[in-house]
Amino acid sequence: MMHARVAALAALALVAGCGLPPQGVTQQDIALYDAAAASLGCSMVTEPDYLAAEIQTGLERQQLLDITAYKLSSGGAVRLPDGGVKLTTGACA
Repeated sequence: MMHARVAALAALALVAGCGLPPQGVTQQDIALYDAAAASLGCSMVTEPDYLAAEIQTGLERQQLLDITAYKLSSGGAVRLPDGGVKLTTGACA
């Protein structure tokens, strides 16, 4: 199960590297994600961060993970040394 998730994220990273958002995710979804992340100090690190983003955006956890992978591969976010990600564009620049 975990191997399938890693493979799926790797595939999404390849697609995201082409500048396309993840399949099933709209530009509006990405804007909601950005706003939620900004409200959390631009970082998504802990389970409560992701839960808060789910509540704020109405997106499912997998959609948040897909957008996170997209942001990482497109340069819109960076990995934090202690885990999680920090957005680096928009309100978080």
